[in-house]
Amino acid sequence: MKNLLTFFNNTIPLSEKTLSMMSEVFVSQELKKGDYFVRKGQFAKEIAFLETGIVRAYYINNAGKEYNKHFFSAPSIIGSYASLISKQKNQVAQQALTDCKIWKASYDKIEKFSEGNYEIERLRRIIAENYFLNYEKKELEMAMLDADKRYLIFQDQYPKIELEIPQYHIASYLGISPTQLSRIRKKMASSI
Repeated sequence: MKNLLTFFNNTIPLSEKTLSMMSEVFVSQELKKGDYFVRKGQFAKEIAFLETGIVRAYYINNAGKEYNKHFFSAPSIIGSYASLISKQKNQVAQQALTDCKIWKASYDKIEKFSEGNYEIERLRRIIAENYFLNYEKKELEMAMLDADKRYLIFQDQYPKIELEIPQYHIASYLGISPTQLSRIRKKMASSI
């Protein structure tokens, strides 16, 4: 719980009262490698703080091919914001790529606590804004940068993640084939 409260407090300073309220809402849970936090086609009902581990957000196209849209590396907030906000079925699954420890909370309870609590409302807004900025940044990188540059940005953004997850997940995230990723890695290794 300490890491969760520190994460929130580092996002914006929170009063003891608000920290206490948050402590009441979040409960500890473990996700084993391969477990889903939220599946495609479900109505999302919870958010969580990822204390340890790595979670991927991915979708499957009409041809059945998976695309990794985002990696969440601890510490981070996970959850299907689009489904939570729209009350529609989730389109992007979130799956643990490693064993994870999370602190989850009902989105309805968070909304209820937000009523009349400026701190929680502001915290939610800042988290949502950061989420949006990260997605827009990735979208621009995919459209404007070549695979080599995207890979360098990936390494900077997710240091050491390559040691923990299969290369095909990274290739999918970068929008390239595993063979292309292997070539890029070899080329970069030889230039060092």
